[in-house]
Amino acid sequence: MRRLILLVFLCGLGLTLSTIEVRSEGLTSSTSKFYYQTPSGWTGSARIIRHYWSGSIVHPDARVDSRLDPRLRRAATIAEERANAHSRARCWRYVKEALVASGVINSYPKTNYASQAGEELVRNFGFKRLPVRDQFAAPIGAVLVFAQGSNGAGHVVIRTKSGFASDYWTKNRCKYPLIAVYGKFSS
Repeated sequence: MRRLILLVFLCGLGLTLSTIEVRSEGLTSSTSKFYYQTPSGWTGSARIIRHYWSGSIVHPDARVDSRLDPRLRRAATIAEERANAHSRARCWRYVKEALVASGVINSYPKTNYASQAGEELVRNFGFKRLPVRDQFAAPIGAVLVFAQGSNGAGHVVIRTKSGFASDYWTKNRCKYPLIAVYGKFSS
């Protein structure tokens, strides 16, 4: 009986050591990169992070662009006041209502999808595309249009002093790629 237990133990130990050796075969040891092999057979690597920043990332408040129509700032305030805690998938509707309520535009836009918002604002309401590539660099009151998401509708928000408002308010970056930033200049 003792021989059987010893034999099982030795077989198990040998099997364990052989699988560890097979897993690490051909991969280089390093202190700055972690090397791995995918199931398809190619070897990849990732940088080893030794520390992280414990402080949160703080984005600066939006600036006021004096060239833009002051009613856009009012639209941002209206959108922020009417925003919900969570999205209701009605971002373009809430932005349209804020723009109309502030007097920036005089009639309700006809497009249904947020991804079409910029084209309609430029074509029918005198908005211009601003040379802004970063969401956080947009001035207060600017309308930010994002690419189509999983449902194909896209996303649109108005930049507020400390975040973004549509059917909900957030201080975080939108996960969709930014198409363009639009604003209406004072006349």
